[in-house]
Amino acid sequence: MIEVRGLTMRYGGTVAVDDLTFTVKPGLVTGFLGPNGAGKSTTMRAVLGLEIPDAGETLVDGRPYASLRRPMLTMGALLDAGAVHGGRTARAHLGCLARSNGIGPRRVAAVLGQAGLAEVADRRIGGFSLGMKQRLGIAAALLGDPAVLMFDEPLNGLDPEGIRWIRDLLRSLAAEGRTVLLSSHLMNELALTADHVVVIGRGRLIADTTTDALAGRFRRDVLVRAADPDRLAQLLRARGATVTTEEPARPVTTEDPGRPVTTEEPRRADAGAGGVLLVRGADAAAIGDLALRAGIALRELTPRSASLEEAFMELTEDSVEYGARRPVTEAAR
Repeated sequence: MIEVRGLTMRYGGTVAVDDLTFTVKPGLVTGFLGPNGAGKSTTMRAVLGLEIPDAGETLVDGRPYASLRRPMLTMGALLDAGAVHGGRTARAHLGCLARSNGIGPRRVAAVLGQAGLAEVADRRIGGFSLGMKQRLGIAAALLGDPAVLMFDEPLNGLDPEGIRWIRDLLRSLAAEGRTVLLSSHLMNELALTADHVVVIGRGRLIADTTTDALAGRFRRDVLVRAADPDRLAQLLRARGATVTTEEPARPVTTEDPGRPVTTEEPRRADAGAGGVLLVRGADAAAIGDLALRAGIALRELTPRSASLEEAFMELTEDSVEYGARRPVTEAAR
């Protein structure tokens, strides 16, 4: 496991990490989330012993990383893909790391192939793209075949094939029982990859929960398609639920000034006008029971929660250090 216990990091008068505690468990891909300046990279550096905490401690398998005799056999990490000697070849770079931890050349060849770098193994790293450097950094993290892995923004610079490769790789490593900690700003990818999330803001813990539970905390509504939507809407309202109707998108005509004819926009109306019911204040089970008792056939009953990105934005709204203004929409004007 990776354990962070009461970690506090100060730089002058700035508190970068503030009494932070969490545990990264084996068998899961854990996403490490937070706005820019939240303290994610500082925490990861502290785990590797690259930063000395003002208080607290970080442990890898119950020990400080710096105390491990051959650390790459216990934990592999990628913090900065660009922190490599550009004059070395990929094979030479990995070879140096391998020798420092008593790892043989066969393992070097194996991880080069695993990362898709076998054909460029003897090219100098200075000519690599960012995506290729990310692959090389991931190969370095895998060198010791460690049980614990930690990656800081490993998706940067990767093309779609590379993103899919690392997604499958991380999930397969977790399925083997390894501990995987991953930071990223690509919420859509984390939603597909991470089982668990740790969210921090301004150096403090905000959430430590499963990905599904986090999204579920920001449940939006229940989408209902019914044979008699008007009657069902009346019954739901009588029980205190809020019901609106969402109708299919309608074409925007030339009568709408300043808009192209080809676009479409959704239209919402009060319940009773037909269409899809959007229900708040009643869960799917209650809606289904009510419809059954009333003899109303249901064609769809879908609870809708916030996406991981939406949940993250709401959780960290007060922790964003450099917030930009949102563009003013035409409707707001």
